[in-house]
Amino acid sequence: MRILRRQLVLRILAAFWLCSTLTAQDHIRAVVPAQAGVRANRFYSPGVDAGDYLYVSGQGPRKPDGSLPNDFHDQVRQVLDNVQAIVKSAGLSMDHVVYMQVYLEDMAKYDELKKTLSEYFGKSQPAQAVLGVARTSDSSLEMNAVAVRSLDGKKPVYPENYKSKDSAPPGMLTHDRLFVSSMAGADPATGKIPDDPASQVDLSLDRVEAVVKAAGLELKNMVFVNPYLTTEIPTRVMNEHYARRFEFGNTPARATIEVSSLPGGAHIEYTGVAVRDLTQRKAVRPKNMPPSPTASPCVFAGDTLYCSAKDGFIPGPHGGVYATSTQHQLRQTMRNQLDNLEDGTGIADCGAQSRQPLKIDFANTWDMTVGQGLIPCLTDFHAVEYVFAPWEWCWCRAESAST
Repeated sequence: MRILRRQLVLRILAAFWLCSTLTAQDHIRAVVPAQAGVRANRFYSPGVDAGDYLYVSGQGPRKPDGSLPNDFHDQVRQVLDNVQAIVKSAGLSMDHVVYMQVYLEDMAKYDELKKTLSEYFGKSQPAQAVLGVARTSDSSLEMNAVAVRSLDGKKPVYPENYKSKDSAPPGMLTHDRLFVSSMAGADPATGKIPDDPASQVDLSLDRVEAVVKAAGLELKNMVFVNPYLTTEIPTRVMNEHYARRFEFGNTPARATIEVSSLPGGAHIEYTGVAVRDLTQRKAVRPKNMPPSPTASPCVFAGDTLYCSAKDGFIPGPHGGVYATSTQHQLRQTMRNQLDNLEDGTGIADCGAQSRQPLKIDFANTWDMTVGQGLIPCLTDFHAVEYVFAPWEWCWCRAESAST
């Protein structure tokens, strides 16, 4: 355990979808499968159908009867079965899944995890990111997912001469997006990691750029990026090298997570989303907020608004203060994020990192801050062990009746 300096207790990923022609309530709905193992509750929606995309809450390995498989292989398959139950309830199949994030407590089980994923999906594996966390909300494993409704334009993306031990595709195209798998700061063929942190950052970004270019796009098409890094990578170094890759004031929305570990012993990896049509991309920021070299407050991808991380900071005299309790930080985080969304309505997908059970606080705070209505998806995990953590962050995607 160690003292946290600039990181967070809690992270929230919310997806608010923006549509210029329909109101959010017209085409956003909760998806609740019939099986008892993935049941409806007031804390979160198992899945949210947002029209073109389906968002699936973080799923653990519990069976419908509540029991937990003893074998890790069977646990992974049960997680995927739980994801599949939600996907099927939305009228889709696992072939429609284009992106997954996997939260793993024991990175020593990474190879077994990847083998099981490969067996389950066959040749239709989605883009994916795997990160080592201190704890998940229920057991040692959790996964969330994004599925696309139309398979038109869906295809895996591989850079020229791409070599990797990973059977998952580096990227997955849909009709309007590119989902980029996590690209680590390590050689994909040999696993060799450069000694210098700056070189690791550059290698990771080079690999992301190679995937984007293989899809016929450029880094300027990126709308959202997740940097995952361990304490071996100084944030200052990461930010300096990251900023060089993007136009000042027009960077993607971004949320950085410090993790316990990464596959292959890597210390940094990037994953993210790009828009295929650059005319559908537009960075936006509140009028009173200066441009940033590392992140735009929000970026449109067509009718979707991707927003950067916000924390529980309360502006005020002498620079302001941070909210103290978890619930107050969560409430302030939501309020700060809503400042970016003005007309945003239908929230679709959430993910949270916390030191303590979050679901009750999340539901209560949601009612107080956002109001009644559709409860979004939720992925609850604890990325690293902290003694003290003053920050909570929120990043989102949003939808409203007008753009």
